[in-house]
Amino acid sequence: MSAGEVLVVGAGPAAQRFAERLHHHGHRGGVTLLGAEPQAPYQRPLLSSVLDGTLPAPALALPALPAGTRLHTRVTVTRIDRARRLVHSTDGTVGSVHHYDTLVLATGSRPAVPRIPGLPAGAATVLRTLADAERLAAEPTGAAVVIGGGPLGIEAAAALRRAGHEMALVHRGPHLLDRHLDATAGALLARSLEGLGVEVHTGRTAAAYCTGKLTLDDGRVLAADTLLLCTGAVPETGLARRAGLDVRTGVVVDGLLRTNDPHVHAIGDCAEHPGDTAGYLEPAWAQAESLARTLTHTPVHHHGTRQITRLRVPGIDLVRLGRGGPEPEGAEVVAFTDPARGRYARLTLHGGRITGGVLLGLPRAIAAVSRLHELDLPVPAGRLEFLLGIAPAAPGPDALPDDAVVCRCNNVTKHTITEACRSGAADLARVAAATRATTGCGGCTDVVRALCGVVRTEGSSTS
Repeated sequence: MSAGEVLVVGAGPAAQRFAERLHHHGHRGGVTLLGAEPQAPYQRPLLSSVLDGTLPAPALALPALPAGTRLHTRVTVTRIDRARRLVHSTDGTVGSVHHYDTLVLATGSRPAVPRIPGLPAGAATVLRTLADAERLAAEPTGAAVVIGGGPLGIEAAAALRRAGHEMALVHRGPHLLDRHLDATAGALLARSLEGLGVEVHTGRTAAAYCTGKLTLDDGRVLAADTLLLCTGAVPETGLARRAGLDVRTGVVVDGLLRTNDPHVHAIGDCAEHPGDTAGYLEPAWAQAESLARTLTHTPVHHHGTRQITRLRVPGIDLVRLGRGGPEPEGAEVVAFTDPARGRYARLTLHGGRITGGVLLGLPRAIAAVSRLHELDLPVPAGRLEFLLGIAPAAPGPDALPDDAVVCRCNNVTKHTITEACRSGAADLARVAAATRATTGCGGCTDVVRALCGVVRTEGSSTS
């Protein structure tokens, strides 16, 4: 199948991954990305790491686009002419027209901003772009409030606290991460955050804002020199809707990631696919891979993604497996709670294999369970012993396929890590410098260290 001239609207992680995989699979036509931001593609999920200086802004840059790929930055796309296969854009002064044979929408999402009395329209501080992160990082330390107890809000609150702010987190739900966790796990997570110095207010909404002060709906007043809204995101679908493409919550796509126009596809946060949850990198990467293969080889039907979501907060080990939702009929549930030590686990198994789960405060179990979920392998018979790390271990990292993503923050595969080790990266620091693995949340450190050990063992056995 020939995709011809490929035009991508968007220049975020999904667009970068798609361009890289398209090149990998042998596409010989032109590829052009149109991005609204001034930078080349970067790792949006790591923005909170800029807030406390854990990572400098340049460190978020994704690998360079393949040779020959054209990138236009600071571009606003204004219209799609589907009949003539043209896209109209402007850089603010000059208009341009781009022809395509295949159009890919990777427009992402925009922050959902609630109305707060006293907060002027357009004055809300959000965390969506690198410019947002740099502005927040430059704020003088003082009293800060984050509204929103989802993953981004929690990560941002913890980062701002590490940066020296007096920190409060306000969430309207009954407990933190209420879309992902039950009440017990949510309470343990709140306690862990409070242990890091973040004051947590759940079941509360913002009633009014006045410079430097946020009043909650129960009358409590919080000092708020900095107010950050992390209240969800909305797929960026305006361009698609104006072009007459099918839109519900996102741009509707089929198993081939096509819209109702066979020449137009959508991937990432803007796409609505029944097997994926928008807002996470894994589905976007998987969609990029599926579409790249479809456009260069035999069509590949995308059936959804085996999702692993990890909270990027140093000092808190929390992972969510699967997409959530009702437990399937006949499922086995393994649960374990240890409030005194901040430990919690709940796994849903079907046929002995993991279909979903939550683990908190169990770093060894998180690593082992994540590998089993990734490889679709059965959980050992001694379920509780396995969670507590006193049963036979799960298959080691060497059992992972070469294309398995080990560092989810930076999209680094097992193959990339082992090749770096074989090329002279003899320790963890050198592997991190060569591949950027472990430089995000750090959750992959043990696996990367183990892979380095496997390579060293191989070397000694052949010498």
